[in-house]
Amino acid sequence: MVVVGASAAGLATVAALRQQGFGGLITMIGDEPHLPYDRPPLSKQFLTGQWGAERLLLRPESDLKAMNLDLRLGVSATAVDRSARTVTLAHGGTVPYDALVIATGVRPRLLPGGHGRGGVHVLRTREDALALRDRLGNGRRLVIIGGGFLGTEVAAAARQRGADVTVVESGAEPLARIIGRAAGRFITGIHRDRGVRILTGLKAETFDTADGAVTGVRLDDGRILPADDVLVAAGSVPNTDWLRGSGLDIDDGLLCDAHGRCAPGIHAAGDVARWFNPLFGRAIRVEHRTSASEQGIAVARDLLTPATPQPAAPVPYFWTDQYEVKVQSHGYLPGHEESAVLDGDLAEGRALIGYRRGRHLTGVLAIGMPVKDVRPWRAAVARRTEWAAATSAPTPAR
Repeated sequence: MVVVGASAAGLATVAALRQQGFGGLITMIGDEPHLPYDRPPLSKQFLTGQWGAERLLLRPESDLKAMNLDLRLGVSATAVDRSARTVTLAHGGTVPYDALVIATGVRPRLLPGGHGRGGVHVLRTREDALALRDRLGNGRRLVIIGGGFLGTEVAAAARQRGADVTVVESGAEPLARIIGRAAGRFITGIHRDRGVRILTGLKAETFDTADGAVTGVRLDDGRILPADDVLVAAGSVPNTDWLRGSGLDIDDGLLCDAHGRCAPGIHAAGDVARWFNPLFGRAIRVEHRTSASEQGIAVARDLLTPATPQPAAPVPYFWTDQYEVKVQSHGYLPGHEESAVLDGDLAEGRALIGYRRGRHLTGVLAIGMPVKDVRPWRAAVARRTEWAAATSAPTPAR
């Protein structure tokens, strides 16, 4: 077994393979020099300084040793030869495989003119987070381009460190494309109450620089935002460039069936993979930590028991902390056709919002609600509850 990507999805795959009794050789290839670590805390606890690097590890080093892996870190995979069943490495060597799992994740989307400029940051790796953390402090001016989950989480962390923060969002409200305008306005209010400037309906056009370092961001309305640092949080791109020429089906990620299969002998999992999910009737790519682990486990099961396939139809889950407010989501929210508050009241800072696509409840978003109160709604999404039933009952049947 060869797993490309020392990621949450990759590690979940190899751990499940061992737990389910696979005793053969497992090679894991990762382009970073670190043992597999968790990325969500990079924009939260690690960025604020509450956590050190050791707390990011997905598994202790002793656990990895017990898995008896051929662990190759700090080396990139550059190609797949499907006929020879080999993976080519950046230093020129190759690794043969009987089965290949691709878990190479995503990379930040860059903006023209920002790459290589001092003070212009992205946030994907441990080094990225350290570089930004070292620059944050009282009065430091941070401009964040992009008001998605990453951008808003970093805004909260930066304010906790005393930075002066401005978020530039091209949409009507931060996160509105995913969670809708009402919930987006609520998130906006949380940040504005804590001194974050949020500018909506605007785009960053260019960076002003002096001596190779950023000094400001020029917006498309002509104004200039002074900046000591800029975080580009304008989305991500699946890491599939190395697969060009492989013949694999790539379209906003690596296309897979409901088992994670991309081609004979090849599976994919995690942020790079666009799985067909029977629950929603289409292929979706989900950049959530929980989904990465669930897909890795499903891939391991399919590799070991191909004669008895079990299509995976997980309910995607994510959570985010916006200061002291916890936001949780179950289901698939992008592309929803309607939303409605099913419980609570946004004005009171406690609400559960349902999302419809077609005739069914396809997702819920909980703001300021206990986890136990949200679980029944996850089950309601999994049952493909009719929208009419979801909006007529105060709480779904358990």
